[in-house]
Amino acid sequence: LIQAFSNANTVINLASGNIGPSLTRDLFASGEIVELSKKYVQPFYQQRSQQVMALFKQAMSDLPCRIHLPEGAIFLWLWFEGLPITSEALYQRLKERAVLVVSGHHFFAGIDDKWPHQHECIRVSYVQDLSEIEQGVKIIAEEVKLAYQQGRGAK
Repeated sequence: LIQAFSNANTVINLASGNIGPSLTRDLFASGEIVELSKKYVQPFYQQRSQQVMALFKQAMSDLPCRIHLPEGAIFLWLWFEGLPITSEALYQRLKERAVLVVSGHHFFAGIDDKWPHQHECIRVSYVQDLSEIEQGVKIIAEEVKLAYQQGRGAK
């Protein structure tokens, strides 16, 4: 069953349907897609990134947490300087609590594995419903606080 689902998922992702491109063809041809993006999409994500940054700043005010400057993406980068566990271990803890993030170490290909920064960052999406994000921020803060309380022996 898992293999069949995996095969179907592969086909769906590699061979997308025609409806989406058909619906948007004229928007792209006319350039209207740019105006719609500027009027609706960009303001939504700018507002959401500000809301989520405020949530993290409040939840982690007592922790060494920095938020990398968001530059228009649909996610934030959080840096926990001196994190006593790796970002991969933090990812595993969060996954057990149904909060999915991306461990930062995946984004430092070719860099010396001993550089601590790559193991102190996580990437967090902010496109979900705001109430789900609020719950996720709360759980991330709890797990990060716990990691700092438990100390450096966990790396």
